Amino acid sequence: MLYPPAALERAMTIREVMLRAMSGAINWMQAAEIIGCTDRTVRRWRARYEAQGYDGLLDRRRGRPSPRKAPFREVQRILRLYRERYPGFNGRHFYQLAQRDHRVQLSYTYVKTALQQAGLLSKHRARGRHRRRREPRPCFGELLHLDGSLHPWLALVADARQTLIAVVDDATKQLLYAQLVAGGESLAAILTALRAVLEQHGIPGALYTDRAGWAVYTPTSGTAPDRTKRTQVGRALARLGIEHIVSFSPQARGRSERANGTLQGRLVNELWVAGIRTRAAANRYLRERFIPDYNARFGRAPADPSSAFVPVGRQDLDQILCHEEERSVARDNTLMLDGVVLQIDKQQGRRSCAGLRVLVRRHLDGRHSVWWGPRCLGWFTATGRPWRERAA
Repeated sequence: MLYPPAALERAMTIREVMLRAMSGAINWMQAAEIIGCTDRTVRRWRARYEAQGYDGLLDRRRGRPSPRKAPFREVQRILRLYRERYPGFNGRHFYQLAQRDHRVQLSYTYVKTALQQAGLLSKHRARGRHRRRREPRPCFGELLHLDGSLHPWLALVADARQTLIAVVDDATKQLLYAQLVAGGESLAAILTALRAVLEQHGIPGALYTDRAGWAVYTPTSGTAPDRTKRTQVGRALARLGIEHIVSFSPQARGRSERANGTLQGRLVNELWVAGIRTRAAANRYLRERFIPDYNARFGRAPADPSSAFVPVGRQDLDQILCHEEERSVARDNTLMLDGVVLQIDKQQGRRSCAGLRVLVRRHLDGRHSVWWGPRCLGWFTATGRPWRERAA
């Protein structure tokens, strides 16, 4: 068997050290330190040298396949699978899908190394400057993060951009809500997300958001928000007793920003692999498959097992999660909200409603209602026609 020069040189070095130890110039522990191995290995080499001479010091494994070597066809299949079906996936995401959908049995480290050596994955990730970690809240529901991310989520419809409204729990990192909406972060989309969380889990302790227009009122660009003047969302949170915490930088919203990054790295690729082209199909995929899988992989147990969510109880969410403005009833018993004229019918016990200061509410389903204190003066459709079914 032919050996390369490096193997022969190493055998000669080991032989010299072995001879010095056998002559008593150094002890066997010192010989092990010089060679860079354990004393047990040195004893095995001594026995082989005494029995076989110089040839016993050569690597007898050379030319034999490693028992831990992965099958060539399996490695080839994994590389082709990534190149043809999952290009652009990060290593961890690809490995999880390969285990789940393609029965890959090799270890994550082996698969990642193979992808890197094949030039399909980068070896290093850019790091930002060091920041001090904020400890998560101990209880589930103590603090929620709500954020919207405008992104081309549907890779198969490259020209379209949608906004993903996501709600993440601070203590468990669970994704409590995630849906794609057309356009940007509209009031209706935000209130719909809040309602879904309230109905499924209850009232949280606090909500953490950025300084978007729906979250806080900012008089002029670049100035601090005016917390004395509430937005529609701020009013709803105050009615429900939810503390509203506003961040002033992306770094302060670290957990929600990291969640958005994970979603952009995983959801886009999964929707592409699934061949999804419509927002409705994407939202169905989110509800039925992506969110349960996301929470199973990234969710964790809270430090305190008790929940901070409070039951909604007798709160009327229809009257809280809505667009609400104050108006004065005109002489012809009408009022207007965003161009929609609402005609109030004659009320029992009153000759006219003219001059009354009332609250006009536009609900999430598009309908309107008019309130004078606790008394409802009428329900209307989205176009302003009387809605008799609700009034009855």
